[in-house]
Amino acid sequence: MKFSHLKNKKINMVDISSKKITSRIAEATNEIKFKKNSFKKIIELGSEKGEIFNTARCAGILAAKKTSELIPLCHNIDLNTISIDFEINKKKSIILVHVKVKSNGKTGVEIEALIASAIASLTIYDMCKAIDKAIIINDLKLRYKSGGKSGEFKNDNV
Repeated sequence: MKFSHLKNKKINMVDISSKKITSRIAEATNEIKFKKNSFKKIIELGSEKGEIFNTARCAGILAAKKTSELIPLCHNIDLNTISIDFEINKKKSIILVHVKVKSNGKTGVEIEALIASAIASLTIYDMCKAIDKAIIINDLKLRYKSGGKSGEFKNDNV
């Protein structure tokens, strides 16, 4: 396998000028695990800092838009839409973060989806750390991607 970001052992930004514009979609997810007592308190009362989910959604969207500023060799991508949803699992005391990013462009949006999921989760941690510092953010992964030369990918480890 050849690494497209390395030429003569030096990093470079991949030249995408000859690539075709295609519809690109990427979906990422992860989970945030809480202690049972603190999870119940957070779900019932929220955070003293404010509304948790809309704040985390906004942070994730902003992060996706700034991905090229965070990851050195990522292209600045014109994003069509970013959706971030949260699924509350009371039985397991977890919040699942689901992100979907769409673009019409010459390069994929996988990193944008992963960044959005991570930052939305870190925002929830920040808003809830006064109640529970033992929050665990884990299982960040690309679930799905389509478009481009490599086509469709579905993560079998989901």
